[in-house]
Amino acid sequence: MALTRRQRARAFRYGVYATSVAAVVAVALFVDWGKLSGALFQWDLVTEQFPEILTRAARNTLIFTVFGFIGGLGMGLLFALMRLSSVRPYRWFAATYIEIFRGIPLLVTLLLLGFGIPIATGWRWPNPYLQGVVPLSLVASAYMAETIRAGIEAVPRGQMEAARSLGMGYPRAMATIIIPQAFRIIVPPLTNELVLLIKDTSLISVLGVTDATKDLARFGRDGVNSSANATPLIVAGLVYLAMTLPLTQLVAWMERRTKAASR
Repeated sequence: MALTRRQRARAFRYGVYATSVAAVVAVALFVDWGKLSGALFQWDLVTEQFPEILTRAARNTLIFTVFGFIGGLGMGLLFALMRLSSVRPYRWFAATYIEIFRGIPLLVTLLLLGFGIPIATGWRWPNPYLQGVVPLSLVASAYMAETIRAGIEAVPRGQMEAARSLGMGYPRAMATIIIPQAFRIIVPPLTNELVLLIKDTSLISVLGVTDATKDLARFGRDGVNSSANATPLIVAGLVYLAMTLPLTQLVAWMERRTKAASR
């Protein structure tokens, strides 16, 4: 007798449950927990990470994140307005910029700006923080530009028409009426972009930053190399989690509030 669609879905769901339980039981029975905990989490190595992991590594991660976000937001707003401009060359330039930096991985951008251009031209970055902040800003601005453009286009056209009927010029109407409303719409995705940027700072470690500018990922990796144990990297991951979890909860709260307000 053939099973109905609901019965097949139920059987599949029960199969997934049974497989998951079997996997958990197998892990519990066959993994050497003492050896695993010694390799991944040694309390003496945990305490050695503090307070330096907070006062230096986490601080540098926040510096890269904050300035990368500010730079990305400023350039993103500029390119969003250029995408909406009636001047065709502006639209072409902004579209080309956005497609390039959204299409090239951040790691490639970091290597190109951090190593490629300085080696090819002999030019050197005047500040080690800029070596990470500038690539982060360039890539983030491409994504933020599309988010901001979508927010501006989501504002009813009647808002601009009403502002123009009151005698406002286009720039003033855009700055005082349209953009503020657009940012209220796009706060959740921009906050999500901030969370992604925090995690993307881990790629800056490929540039070989100095001790003074060492971020969480580099700090954890150096700890693994010096201790031959994964504990420092686990601690760095937990610090990342402590930084991103409040922001993800904030995004969820803002989305719930936006949905409630739209009803």
